[in-house]
Amino acid sequence: MTTPRRLLLVNGPNLNLLGVREPEIYGTDTLDDVVHIATDAASRHGFEVRAVQSNHEGVLIDAIHAARHDCAGIVINPGGLTHTSVVLRDALSGVALPVAEVHISDVSHREEFRHFSYVADVAAVHVAGEGVGGYATAVGLLIDVIAGRADG
Repeated sequence: MTTPRRLLLVNGPNLNLLGVREPEIYGTDTLDDVVHIATDAASRHGFEVRAVQSNHEGVLIDAIHAARHDCAGIVINPGGLTHTSVVLRDALSGVALPVAEVHISDVSHREEFRHFSYVADVAAVHVAGEGVGGYATAVGLLIDVIAGRADG
């Protein structure tokens, strides 16, 4: 069976407000900019991206479940769900696809409650604090992981 050449890009709650919400933390780039950055990075490796953003946990979980049928991996910025959602973590674990966790800000230098991630132990790749450019880094590193799995 051939590995699909598609990544699921998941952005969680409040990331639809990129460019408006707390620009001193998240910058002025928009969610459309993020999707463009990830899509460009993926296309350089012959991959396409299916992007989803929702403020509703169940919508994100449904998208993750669907990815098991036609995606090779998942790039996710869970937003605030990073620190609260066991069910999001279980969905990522359950689909058995490689995961890249990305955060625009460096969450380790922010409020204490942001220091813990439920996603961290199921993610093969972790990128934080690179701004929206971190999405390109995450895509590239995840494709390296996928290639290693396909070759291994």
